[in-house]
Amino acid sequence: MNLSNKLILGTVQFGLPYGINNSTGKVSKAEVSKILDEAKSNEVSILDTSYAYGDSETILGELLDKDDYFKIVSKLPRTTESPKSIFEETTKRLRKNKLYGYLIHHFDYFKEKPDIWIDIQFLQGEGLVKKTGFSLYNVQELEYLFSKNIVFNLVQIPYNILDRTFEPYLKELKHRNIEIHTRSVFLQGLFFKPVDKLPEKLKPLKSYLVAINEFCREQNITMEELALNSVIHHPDIDGVLIGVDNIIQLQKNIKSIWTETPAKVSEFINTLDVKNKELLNPVNWN
Repeated sequence: MNLSNKLILGTVQFGLPYGINNSTGKVSKAEVSKILDEAKSNEVSILDTSYAYGDSETILGELLDKDDYFKIVSKLPRTTESPKSIFEETTKRLRKNKLYGYLIHHFDYFKEKPDIWIDIQFLQGEGLVKKTGFSLYNVQELEYLFSKNIVFNLVQIPYNILDRTFEPYLKELKHRNIEIHTRSVFLQGLFFKPVDKLPEKLKPLKSYLVAINEFCREQNITMEELALNSVIHHPDIDGVLIGVDNIIQLQKNIKSIWTETPAKVSEFINTLDVKNKELLNPVNWN
């Protein structure tokens, strides 16, 4: 079974320096081209971007002009302009007439201006975007959408070996025919940071990271393998978003995908219960 086709390539690094463990800055255009070629050759077919990701959309448009292999998901940021005008600028940058997905990037913006959802539904009704939805950060946001009977068909949520707060809602999302994309599989690179170099604010997570590293040593597996396989093998998750700084990282991620996940891995992950759950959201790291 080829699970690399469940990978979604995040592109924020293509437009901005990004990630707690990123020491190289924004990815060069030449390297982006190599990454896209490698993704395509491994059946990775979805790209995740946003109007707010610097010049990510523009770079993708330049490199993918007339190449319709990739399905692109972009996002509407907080803005004073109309969703229609931002969407039109996004498609202009991407050099595409239509998008696979379009998400509201900031939930508080939607709550302040709920009418933007009507504008986004209009784009879908016009056939300009196939799936619309939300990028969420916590389950309260999802519960709000359910309580308001908001009908959507694509959602992006955080999910990783330390943060499984959305787990109880995955079956319900599938029941509603909502495509589930997860992000933060490597918690923005935190899993690869030496535990003795954690910022002061993140030190409450040290014991969990130590336990994870020790488990990897005992089982003779890499952090990439543990983190990625614990998510990509989940039957209710449709796509797993990863970000890479170079082609070698992408190749390593793809090679780390197992054909199946051993029971002992699932058992270990179920023992992890972070008390300081607010630290699982990178927004709270500063």
